Parts: sequence; structure tokens; C-alpha cells
Amino acid sequence: QAQMTESGGGSVQAGGSLRLSCVVSGYSRGDYCMAWFRKAPGKEREGVVLVLSDGSIRYRPFVKGRFIASQDNVNSTLYLQMNSLQPEYTAMYYCAAESNGVYCATDFFVGGRHWNYWGQGTPVTVPS
Repeated sequence: QAQMTESGGGSVQAGGSLRLSCVVSGYSRGDYCMAWFRKAPGKEREGVVLVLSDGSIRYRPFVKGRFIASQDNVNSTLYLQMNSLQPEYTAMYYCAAESNGVYCATDFFVGGRHWNYWGQGTPVTVPS
């Protein structure tokens, strides 16, 4: 089964950038969709970027033009380049994977509640 390990979070001033990484192991990439989720204090977990098994990428409107997701299939790593960060982007960011195609797209928009494979998360803090 898939295992994910995130890194790259930290504290950055408003307007700054961070690059999150998610190293994935124990799975066949073609069978899974992947995503970045976030959970801000006092809020529900929400999907940020969805990466389908065919490699196509879908961004939520609130990060489009600001975040860029990419993949390194050789090193089995998913990246999230986060630019122009503002305090409202403060959250724990999670990398997740799911093998059931039924849940890939629909569940992404409800916080991935049926997704089965999660990393431990990496914190992003943008002080106001």
C-alpha cells in the first residue's frame, strides 16, 4: 500500500514561497490519484490540488495561479510550489493517495474523507 512522507513546510513571511515535497513508496503510480490537502485551525480539511492517475492536474480556485504542482516519477515525488503566500494559507498540508477512482475527484472536494493513504502532514505558517 502507498506510504507518503511530506517535507518542506515552515514559517515564511507574507509574500514568500515554500516548496513542499511528498515522497511516495509502496504503490504503482498509474493506479492512484494523488492530492494535496490542507487543514487550517478551526476549519475542515479541504483539497488544494488534485493529480489524477493520467498525470493531469486540477487546482482549486483559491490557489490557481499561486500554487504549482509537479511530479518527479523517477524519484516518486510529488511537489507543491507555493508562491505569494499570505496568512490565510496557514495550515497543515497533507499529501494523500487513493486507488479507488470513484473517490478521486468527488471526494477531493469534500476533504478526501474516503481517501485511504495519508502522510503525516507538514505545517505552513504565514504570520500576519
